[in-house]
Amino acid sequence: MAENETPAAAEAKAIKVGTPGKGIECLTVIGQIEGHYPLGDGQKATKYEQLIPQLVAAEESRDVRGMLIILHTMGGDVEAGLALAELIASLTKPTVSLVLGGGHSIGVPLAVAAQRSFIVPSATMMLHPVRLNGLVVGAPQTFRYFREMQDRILDFICAHSGAERGKIEELMMRPDEIATDVGSIVAGAEAVELGLIDAVGGLSAAIGALREMFS
Repeated sequence: MAENETPAAAEAKAIKVGTPGKGIECLTVIGQIEGHYPLGDGQKATKYEQLIPQLVAAEESRDVRGMLIILHTMGGDVEAGLALAELIASLTKPTVSLVLGGGHSIGVPLAVAAQRSFIVPSATMMLHPVRLNGLVVGAPQTFRYFREMQDRILDFICAHSGAERGKIEELMMRPDEIATDVGSIVAGAEAVELGLIDAVGGLSAAIGALREMFS
């Protein structure tokens, strides 16, 4: 959706699959999720303020029977990503997510927000604690805020998946998995074993599950 585009125009341009009245809207989350501050030129970005009216329009549209959320994201702004995840989770229409390539960082809540979730065998998901690049105020309140935000993310992930909170927190804090960070990377089948994702599968499996949900 263009920057000045209205929700109605976005709905008219939205990608829908299938016969009239049985359409699937495809929502893509790619690159880095952009929040309150714009990213630099040349970076792939998903702007959360553009996805919000698309989600609202899909919820209100009679032509949209379900939504397919395709994820290939490195993460990004934590509050923006969690806001989108909450919106997806609150949709009354059937939702299915499909992780392609990567569903990292705040992409994990987005993946589990859908009613059903799939991941292709070669895709990965990165789990790590909340952190911030750049200058921060070195006060106890800052670190408490980080801890509380991390707790909110963990609460959301565990409420919308079959993952065990203690195990996910343990993976987030592993010091020996990632060379430049704390955390873990889990591949497709492992994400299913952990209960993060419902099943390993590709596009046909995701669309098939979505059609079953609104048939």
